[in-house]
Amino acid sequence: MKVFFSDQQLGHAPQQFLMAGRFVQPFEVPDRARSLAHKLTAAGLAVHEPGDTGIEPIQAIHGTHYPEFLASAYQRFQALPNAGIEAFPNVHPHVSGAASGAARGRVRPTGIVGQLGWYVGDMACAIGPETWSAVYASAQSAIAAANLVKDGAPHAIALCRPPGHHAYRDRASGFCFLNNAAIAAQILRDRFAKVAILDFDTHHGDGTQAIFYNDKNVFVGSTHTNPDNYYPFYCGYADETGADAGVGTTLNIPLEPGSGDSDFLDANERLLKAAADFRADALVISAGWDAHEDDPLSKLRVSDAAYKSLGEIFGNTPRPTVIVQEGGYSLAAIERVAPSFVNAFAKTHVC
Repeated sequence: MKVFFSDQQLGHAPQQFLMAGRFVQPFEVPDRARSLAHKLTAAGLAVHEPGDTGIEPIQAIHGTHYPEFLASAYQRFQALPNAGIEAFPNVHPHVSGAASGAARGRVRPTGIVGQLGWYVGDMACAIGPETWSAVYASAQSAIAAANLVKDGAPHAIALCRPPGHHAYRDRASGFCFLNNAAIAAQILRDRFAKVAILDFDTHHGDGTQAIFYNDKNVFVGSTHTNPDNYYPFYCGYADETGADAGVGTTLNIPLEPGSGDSDFLDANERLLKAAADFRADALVISAGWDAHEDDPLSKLRVSDAAYKSLGEIFGNTPRPTVIVQEGGYSLAAIERVAPSFVNAFAKTHVC
C-alpha cells in the first residue's frame, strides 16, 4: 500500500489557537504528520512524494478566488501597519450554518481584513508564512492517492496534514483549509459513477457534507460526537439527509459523549451498509483518530482495539479505497492506532 506525503506539509506551524476565550498552543502541529509518517514507515509502508499536478484538481472543488486568497493572505496581512505574527479574522459576516453550504460569490471587500472574515470561518485557522505551501502539498497528497486508485490500484493512503474535512468550497474552518477528501472523491468520479466518503473523525466533516449535499452521485456518511454541544455545532445532525437531487445521500450518526467501542464500531458498520445500498463504486475514508479516549479533544471512549477492528471492517469492503488523514491530536495515541488500522485494513482488503 502506497502512502503519499511531502515534508512541505510540515511548513504550516500555527502559533495560536483560540479556545474557551484564551489563546493556547495549537493541537494541529507538524509533529502529527512527522510522527505518523515515521510509524507507517516502521510498519513497512513506503512513503512517496506526491509530486505536483497543478492547481486544477483543487479548483474543481474550491473554484479560483478562494485558493487565490489563501495563496496571498499572509503576505497581504503582513503589510498592515499593526499586523500580528499570523493572519486571523477579527470580523465575520453573517453566513448561515445550514447543511447545504454552497459556494458563495467573490467577496466584495477588497482589503485583507474584510476578506479574512469572509474566507476564514473560525479562530482555528491561523495563516502563517508557509501555510499555503503546506495546504497545497497536503492536497497534492490526496490527489496522488486518488489518481493511483483511479488508475487501478486497490487502495492508497494520503497522509494529509493540515487536514481537510471542515473546509468548505470557499471557507477555512477547524484547522482545515482545502478539503482533501472532497478533492480525492472528485478525481475518483472520473472513473467511478458513484463514490462514498465515510468519515469516522470525532468531529463532523461539515465541509465535506456541504460540498456534496445536493449531489446524487456522492454519498457522505459520518459518525461523530453529537454536535449539539461540540464542534462544529451547526451541522452533523441525523435529520440532515441531503437536498434536491442529493436527498438520501447524506447520513449522520451522532454519538453521545461517553460512547465507547461498541457504539463506534456499530455506527461505522451502518455507514458501510448505507454506502453499499447506495451502490458506491469506490470509497474515500476520512480517517480521524481523535475519537480515541486519550485524545485531548475527545468526548468519546474509543480504545486502541477498536481501530484494529475498524481496519478489518473497512478492509472487508471490496471497493477501491483512498484513505485520507483527518484529525487526531494525541501523538501517543495516533502512533499506535493509525498503524494498527492501516495494517488490519491492508491484510483484509480484497478488491
